[in-house]
Amino acid sequence: MKHTRSLSGLALVAAGALALSGCAASEPEASASDDMITIGISQIVQHQALDDAREGFKQAFVDAGYVEGTDIEFDEQNAQGEQATASTIAAKFAADKVDLVLAIATPTAQAAAQTIIDIPVLFTAVTEPKEAGLVESWEKPGSNISGTSDLNPVKEQLELIQEILPDAQTVGIIYSSGEVNSDVQVELAKEAAKDLGLTIKEATVTNSSEVAQATVSLGDVDAIYIPTDNRVTEGLEAVIQYSESNQIPLFGAENGQVERGAIATYGISYTDLGYQTGQMAIRILEDGENPGDMPVETLDTIEFILNPAAAERMGVTLTEELIAKADRIIE
Repeated sequence: MKHTRSLSGLALVAAGALALSGCAASEPEASASDDMITIGISQIVQHQALDDAREGFKQAFVDAGYVEGTDIEFDEQNAQGEQATASTIAAKFAADKVDLVLAIATPTAQAAAQTIIDIPVLFTAVTEPKEAGLVESWEKPGSNISGTSDLNPVKEQLELIQEILPDAQTVGIIYSSGEVNSDVQVELAKEAAKDLGLTIKEATVTNSSEVAQATVSLGDVDAIYIPTDNRVTEGLEAVIQYSESNQIPLFGAENGQVERGAIATYGISYTDLGYQTGQMAIRILEDGENPGDMPVETLDTIEFILNPAAAERMGVTLTEELIAKADRIIE
């Protein structure tokens, strides 16, 4: 069944005139390139959740009647996990004077916010924009930036682990020490664990190549939980392989992780999140709304996603009652 949660709180006007010399000359007709909207998209790494957010964003324009290559173009850049590259991409977009920038994930959003001051910036797949220094508040971001948050229901996700593994006592979490979004989720997990009687064991990485070693370093845990961490998600296959080989159940924080081989999660659709961000962009471009006055938005539904085959590979037996509750089963 789908679960509903409350929202945290749900400009650019281009104008110009041609200066004509001479008195009787007719005004030239605008070319297609003059009318073309250019949106710069900066993505921190390539993995399914972020890819889905990007494609959802673009689909919002398709559904609004825009045709790529005719009246809109997307300059898509990937920072390959490097903050310095994200800053270079942001500087490029500022120099190119694109009409709007979409920053996918916290590091690229931070780079855009620090570099771009006079172009509308929207972010998506950012967990806690205020903690990341992107906005003054969720309700009124200020400056030239707003967007959508992927803040996930951490406590419900830990409760799901307990429902599937009633005897679980220790949950290992692997995350990137350099990602604000991950720090926020780990703190939420620690707080929830106190109420649930769980012990959290942490392992950190600085890049995706360290994921395998960090997984092994967890040692004796009853389950592994992966937050919406970009670097760990990029290297998720190493965690899946370890979990299957050692019969340690793996749980995710977003749908794509379950599709790749985690057992289950209560998660959001990143396609829908990106689509919602695209709708915000259209309001900015068409209606002249100011990003700084647009509340940060979230999705109001989460889905229970279940991967029975992954559970079997990790030695977990799922009850028929649990399977019946799933919104989506990964075959």
